Order: sequence, then structure tokens, then C-alpha cells
Amino acid sequence: MTYKSGHLRLGIFGGTFDPPHVGHLILAMEAYDQLNLDKVLWVLTPNPPHKIGKLITPADIRLRMVNESIGEDPAFELSRVDMDRPGPHYMSETVNLLHEQYPGAELVFLMGGDSLHDLPTWHEPREFIQACDRLGVMHRVGEKINLEQLEKSLPGISPKVEFIEAPILEISAKKIRQLVSLGKPYRYYLLPNVYEIIQMEGVYREVEKE
Repeated sequence: MTYKSGHLRLGIFGGTFDPPHVGHLILAMEAYDQLNLDKVLWVLTPNPPHKIGKLITPADIRLRMVNESIGEDPAFELSRVDMDRPGPHYMSETVNLLHEQYPGAELVFLMGGDSLHDLPTWHEPREFIQACDRLGVMHRVGEKINLEQLEKSLPGISPKVEFIEAPILEISAKKIRQLVSLGKPYRYYLLPNVYEIIQMEGVYREVEKE
């Protein structure tokens, strides 16, 4: 790998990826470019603590879909950091484990503005902030983010935030799941191989309950 700077700078792109879609790819690439990252690590969460009791596609199928999504792109890499350990999987622990796997690397956790706003409600949010070297926050036009207010509950967060100018994309995994369950067209929200996996495995055909 040819590094862009004197040390390795890695983005952490975590999620359920149920399914991974073109919006994920666009945002991951924007983060890679704008934050001058050496690599974006896609961290698949097998059993998200905040989705206990909800219908989630088996992790092995989601793993195949992520692999097909990132393909051979040198900017992306699948991380098994959460796949190879028992749950529950909390992000503060995940980031610390990645520090062990990539000693000396600068770890930039990628998240949306809504996730940043909700960060005080996360499991051990202060430990999470301490574990991250930087927070890459995807900021959409017109979105208001009050760092001063966040600083009151999470001291030290402001200097770690780096904003990413993110395009407005009306694409979500939930919308895709709903389209599949309703028998509506959805193939162009995904890469072709991911579409084929969904068709072959027959996932998302059950109507999703709120």
C-alpha cells in the first residue's frame, strides 16, 4: 500500500449493512477522499445491541453482500473484528481492538450527523470518544449540528470532529427491504452481485414491522 501521509489513517465504517447499497459506497468513498484516508474498514456488526428482537438477515449472507459490494477496490477492506468475537458488540470495544490490530494507526470513526447527535445515548460514549482518534461526520446541506451542546455532555469531542460534505441520498437499507417485501423494483439501489444474492437467498420478503 502507498500511504498518503507519514502514518496510516484508517476510516471505520461500521453498520449492520442489511443490505449494503450504493449509498453506503458513495458515502464511504467521500469519506476516503475528503479525509485523506489510506483505507476504509467496513466493520460488519453481526448482532447490533440496539436491534435486539428485530428481524436481521443472517450474518453470513450480509458478509457475502459486503464482500461483493467492496469487491477489489483498494480503498476498501472488510474487517472481521466483530465477526470473530462474541457479542454484544459495542463500538468502544471495537475501536480499541482495531487499535491493537493496527498499532500506530490513526483511527477515524465514520458516522452520520444523526448518530453524532445521539452519541450521548450510546453505550459508554465517553470511552468511545476516548478510543477514537477522530470522528468523521457526514454533514448534509442544511443539517444543523450543535457541537457546543455535545461538548457539555461529552467533553473533548469538538476537537476530534472532522466534517465530510455528504451528498443528499434518499437511499436506505430499510427502504430497500420494504421494496423487496412489497415486490417493487429495487435492483438499481444495489450493485448487481448484491441484487443476485438477495434474489437467490429470498431475504426481505417478509413485511418489516415497525
